Amino acid sequence: MAKKKEFSVEDKLRALYDLQLIDSRIDTIKSVRGELPLEVEDLEDEVAGLEVRIAKIHEELDQCTEGIKDKKNTTEHAKEMIKKYNEQQKNVRNNRAFESLSKEIEFQELEIELCAKQTKELTVQIEFKKENIAQNTEKLNERKEHLEHKKNELGDILKETEKEENGLLKKSKEYESKIDESLIVSYKKIRSSVRNGLAVVAVERGASAGSFFTIPPQIQVDIASRKKLITDEHSGRILVDKELAEEESKKMQKLFTSI
Repeated sequence: MAKKKEFSVEDKLRALYDLQLIDSRIDTIKSVRGELPLEVEDLEDEVAGLEVRIAKIHEELDQCTEGIKDKKNTTEHAKEMIKKYNEQQKNVRNNRAFESLSKEIEFQELEIELCAKQTKELTVQIEFKKENIAQNTEKLNERKEHLEHKKNELGDILKETEKEENGLLKKSKEYESKIDESLIVSYKKIRSSVRNGLAVVAVERGASAGSFFTIPPQIQVDIASRKKLITDEHSGRILVDKELAEEESKKMQKLFTSI
């Protein structure tokens, strides 16, 4: 069985710095897209919400229309009953029966009045809902147009960067496989905790890149010797010497142009 290759500390530092350069390049590509993906997602949610709202108002509008039909049928039935009771009154033989029919007629007349009032209310509701539908439809069309514009904008950016990003993501995974899992866990933890995503930085002018805290001379010597992993006590970032960083940057620049 072939013996698994052992990587020196320097190999690990180079691999880590290469991985950082790749991931930083991916970060730059993502920053070009900016807030566009979130804007598109928000617009899609807004469009879906407006469509649901319009559908609900249409449903309520149908219910109002059916309500008016019901009131019309009730009114027609009441009129028929009044006609029937009026005919019956002509043939009654006592006042008690006449009064009873009169009350029935009065009830049906009240029913007609109530239906007329409810029909009027439903008609007002229908006009209000139609206006509401028109307003929401106008807003929906505006949001759809805006969404289409943002999707096209995002699509153009993705078209320009998708190939490079996919190639870099593949390389990121490839370089991760060269590094101990525990180191990768630490690297990702540091990346997620710092604003610019830089987990591995070079020492420049006696301090880690982006920091104002001076690194003691002996620590700088240890970093340059590449015999052990050293982290910045202030930021927790993994430190590499400037010469190593420049060598790997040149190497990775060639990789980036080939993707």
